[in-house]
Amino acid sequence: MQANAEKRPDPFSTLREQFGYESFRFPQEEVISRTLAGGHSLLILPTGGGKSICFQIPALLWAQDAHVDQPPPLTVVLSPLVSLMKDQVDRLTSRGIDATFINSSLDRQQRESRYQALRDGQYCLLYVTPERFRKPDFVQALLTRSIKLLAIDEAHCISAWGHDFRPDYSGVGQLRELMGQPTTICLTATATPDVQRDILKQIGLEGFSDELSKCQLFHQGIERPNLSLDVQEVWGTDEKLASILQVVKQWNQQSAVSSSTRPSGIVYFTLIKTLEEFSRLLENQGVDHLCYHGDLDRNQRKRIQDRFMRGDVALVLATHAFGMGIDKEDIRYVIHADVPGSLESYYQEIGRAGRDGLPSQCLLLYDQHDLATQMQFLQWSNPDADFDCRAYNLMAQEAQAIQAFGVEWLHKQLCDRQRHDRRLDTVLAIFQRYGLIEDEHDLSELSIQLPLPDTLADANERQEKLIRDQRKLYALVEYVQSDDRRQFLRDYFGTHAQHEKET
Repeated sequence: MQANAEKRPDPFSTLREQFGYESFRFPQEEVISRTLAGGHSLLILPTGGGKSICFQIPALLWAQDAHVDQPPPLTVVLSPLVSLMKDQVDRLTSRGIDATFINSSLDRQQRESRYQALRDGQYCLLYVTPERFRKPDFVQALLTRSIKLLAIDEAHCISAWGHDFRPDYSGVGQLRELMGQPTTICLTATATPDVQRDILKQIGLEGFSDELSKCQLFHQGIERPNLSLDVQEVWGTDEKLASILQVVKQWNQQSAVSSSTRPSGIVYFTLIKTLEEFSRLLENQGVDHLCYHGDLDRNQRKRIQDRFMRGDVALVLATHAFGMGIDKEDIRYVIHADVPGSLESYYQEIGRAGRDGLPSQCLLLYDQHDLATQMQFLQWSNPDADFDCRAYNLMAQEAQAIQAFGVEWLHKQLCDRQRHDRRLDTVLAIFQRYGLIEDEHDLSELSIQLPLPDTLADANERQEKLIRDQRKLYALVEYVQSDDRRQFLRDYFGTHAQHEKET
């Protein structure tokens, strides 16, 4: 549809008419202007800071400006989270925006229908996971279109130095080439200077500059002035429970005085068994709550998340599986009942509090005994190269036995009957991410066709990964002990100099 020459669409009118906002937040306007001019950007904004506006508005403007006889330029959004895509696309389509997603949640007929619509020139925004590029029929449909912009959400997943590295993300540089090296915007809430540099290296845009041919860093900093960053040293279950009850009671009393709605809160736990223990203790105290963790099936998790988002129940006890897609503005408190594994994880999780800008509390309950649990987790999440090789060889040579007897049989062969050893869980997840297996939870059709990636067989590289993760945990301990926690976060994420300049 050719725009009227006298009234061409612009970022401000699109912001107001499509999204209902009267003004941009910093640095949305600057990022959008650069993107429209064809410049690349790395955007680091706190959770809830409005990152998606920075690629959605350019996509809309290009679509509105397209000639009536030609399909609109396409913006491809890479996201690691299948669970979020539908929600994001539903919001866009409810505003009349021609967007879609293609991922493993669709059946074959739905996927083929969207492939055809893509070829026919529909959609200005397409959400996919990097894994989708393994499918030749998807790639063929995609390359029939002119791709104007590549938006890489959760860009820290690109870097092996990051806290949530995903192997398929490490191939984004090749995907950019496949798409004709479109303008690229990388978006994340957490990236240390090392991770920032590695992101650019992996996508082929090394070095920061304001030149359009290079990448410009837009870093709002990690400032959330409405969040109180509190740490309380505790000893054991009783003191943790007392602290949790105190926070819940204080916020409930405050809402009763102000006649406001019941405040929402999240309490994070590392272990499911600890979560369930505290659930029983809170039930005994008459505290209504929900429980969310990875052992629940997908439908249960969806129902629990929906009830929390609607406000049916104000408190949820959760493992770290809960959070992505929790775009609830009025969460008044986030409590870490256990020490998290890294500052990156901690910062992402507290970022779910106070998105409406009102005062909110972030409380970390620091029990030194939790460090032993996290150290054990680090060992489990970083199997050495020998374990990787043994797992790969066993799965390649004993596929029929594994198909018949399942993951438990494989676990016994590899872990000397140590029931609580989680290294195999990690290896199966990694093998799925590298495309060695189809489903980490179902090995009934196991067939290893690809060689073991060199990075998993390299003893030095695997050891370096463990050391990096241990340093992240040590940094969190330093944060707890710091006299100025906000300054510590600025230093850790490399934001203090720019923050002072912007202020």
